Amino acid sequence: MGTPHPEPNVEELKSWELVIKSWLSLGLTAGVCLELFSLIGSWFIAAVEPLSQGITNVATKRLQGRKFNIGLDWPFIAGRAEVWACANVLAPIMLIEAVLLSNVGNGILPLAGIIAMGVTPALLVVTRGKLLRMIIFGSLLLPLFLLSGTLIAPFATELAKGVGAFPEGVSQSQLITHSTLEGPVEKLFGWAIGNATTGDIKAILGALAFLVFYVGIFAWYRKQMIKRNEEYAANAK
Repeated sequence: MGTPHPEPNVEELKSWELVIKSWLSLGLTAGVCLELFSLIGSWFIAAVEPLSQGITNVATKRLQGRKFNIGLDWPFIAGRAEVWACANVLAPIMLIEAVLLSNVGNGILPLAGIIAMGVTPALLVVTRGKLLRMIIFGSLLLPLFLLSGTLIAPFATELAKGVGAFPEGVSQSQLITHSTLEGPVEKLFGWAIGNATTGDIKAILGALAFLVFYVGIFAWYRKQMIKRNEEYAANAK
């Protein structure tokens, strides 16, 4: 133990100075991330747009009206300005929600995942590019991503250490995870199933309720997508 400072409250003041410096440093880092993200997003749109347009031109010229499905969705989606506009708005919302949810289970400060690429492409497809809906739905879904990312952090960290991929220079007590990894509902469902395997009645009932909810949402979404495809087919005639 160190020798107490002869002046009263000096050690406490120094402790608060460190805390304030940490807050200011973190705030500056978050601000830089948000600013750079907006700038880099505009570069990415410009870089991907020629590829997207080139693929469209080749398909139009070569296929001559024939239907041909290719698994190359990202170059098309990334060129849509709505994706990046929505991500710009959701970035500060995600930070605010992360702080507010820190008392109810969230353990992620999403600076590295501030781009939210696990969310915005899906929002574009589901809402047909309606920006306001993308922002509203995204704001409601982000807590699920944050909480599910917190749940998988111990497993992701253990796996990284097991395969020798844990970052050097990072404290061994730190956890690593992904703030907007796809499939947050499935991760929460897996967590519920894991708890149910303990034999606890409440956990089993919770997992069953989750299953009913999940199947219901999936059935509703499938119905909506079929209806949308029928509308597209009717408009194409």
